[in-house]
Amino acid sequence: MIKDESVEKIIDESQQGSTLTLENNHKNTRKLYIESYGCQMNFSDSEIVASILAKEGFNTTQILDEADLVLVNTCSIREKAEQTVRKRLEKFNAVKKTNPGMKVGVLGCMAERLKSKFLEEEKIVDMVVGPDAYKDLPNLIQEIDEGRNAVNVILSKDETYGDVAPVRLNSNGVTAFVSITRGCDNMCTFCVVPFTRGRERSRDPQSILQEVNELWEKGFKEITLLGQNVDSYLWYGGGLKKDYEKASDMQKATSVNFAKLLELVAEAQPKMRIRFSTSNPQDMTLDVIEAMAKYENICNYIHLPVQSGSNRILKAMNRLHTREEYFELIDNIKKIIPDCAISQDMITGFPTETEEDHQDTLSLMEYVKYDFGFMFAYSERPGTLAERKMEDDVPEAIKKRRLTEIIELQQKHSHYRTQQHLGKTEEVLIEGTSKKSDAHWMGRNSQNTVVVFPKEHYNIGDFVNVKINECTSATLIGEAVGYSKNN
Repeated sequence: MIKDESVEKIIDESQQGSTLTLENNHKNTRKLYIESYGCQMNFSDSEIVASILAKEGFNTTQILDEADLVLVNTCSIREKAEQTVRKRLEKFNAVKKTNPGMKVGVLGCMAERLKSKFLEEEKIVDMVVGPDAYKDLPNLIQEIDEGRNAVNVILSKDETYGDVAPVRLNSNGVTAFVSITRGCDNMCTFCVVPFTRGRERSRDPQSILQEVNELWEKGFKEITLLGQNVDSYLWYGGGLKKDYEKASDMQKATSVNFAKLLELVAEAQPKMRIRFSTSNPQDMTLDVIEAMAKYENICNYIHLPVQSGSNRILKAMNRLHTREEYFELIDNIKKIIPDCAISQDMITGFPTETEEDHQDTLSLMEYVKYDFGFMFAYSERPGTLAERKMEDDVPEAIKKRRLTEIIELQQKHSHYRTQQHLGKTEEVLIEGTSKKSDAHWMGRNSQNTVVVFPKEHYNIGDFVNVKINECTSATLIGEAVGYSKNN
């Protein structure tokens, strides 16, 4: 699993631009067409938006021409995503000529960043809604219905959408995402997230448990707890993470950190698989790793972005950890959970990166031997500190060559890691049919590696023990030997 992907948030290319559909309510009279781009957070947010608008009389449609309201949920992580969204907005405006009643809105991070441009300069949308303002959608829609442009991009100190039950859209019915935090306090110099999603705040653990329990009742077998930085989850009755020091003694005594939340979720549904993403090395504590080891249903997989193996570059990126601290964390993970899989995010060609810095990254990869990774060459993101303060001075050809070296090394390590599974029997949760063969199921093991095996009499959503016989650098191939105890 090698992808040239986004910073901190995994972007699934096959999902980009997909439209959401959910069961229609026959009482609803208006049609909503919603496309999503970017990371899992955005797809999760689209589900929240759809459920808010279902109560406002909107059914979803996949036919653009019949839509009363077109929404694009956007991402500001990469330039490519922004260019794609712009092209889509041009397309929507062309449709508007034949359907003048249609309204177009931009949601999410790009809306936050380009609010005035979209509404005033380019006049290509009717509505701009930032990632904290989805509950205001009914008011905003009323505004555009009455012929006025509408904008709400105020970043909230406490909006976590804990009380909006997301409608599960385009789901395989087996796995689901559950948002636990919004925003981010880590000001990495390459990242625009703190400016588009605001300061970090956590969701009430009771609302998280309620959502998890409801998902189990609906037949879901695996959840991924989602946040820009899940390890810094901290609930003390509401409010910003940074204001925790002002909390009362009682609030501090009854607060819930990420390790405690993991335990609460694991105990609430012992047969449900639990994953989480994304972790930040500076915030990941030993109690999280110990909680993973304690509960069988918490998967042995950590996505642990490092971004660079060079201390000098890590400092320039404002990553608040060193290479040595990262190694210590890796050692602790391997000691407490020996078969834990670890994946990375890596940026090559960050401003001022030298050949020596690049070699430091390769040597860090050799030390860890990641199971898979998300790697890409640095590109400036408008609004970030790096764009304002640093010159993008590494030539494109050097960036590409370094990226190739990183990807080749990762492929070698990925193959080394998949080979470790050969001959073992591992529990796999069936998610669907294999992309390459209708006769095979596809699922993942605890370590998040894709496993394919003949369908036989098994079904989607079954936990199956699979004997691993072959592997590629990304996939394990085996045969089912029976149901696991989790069914």
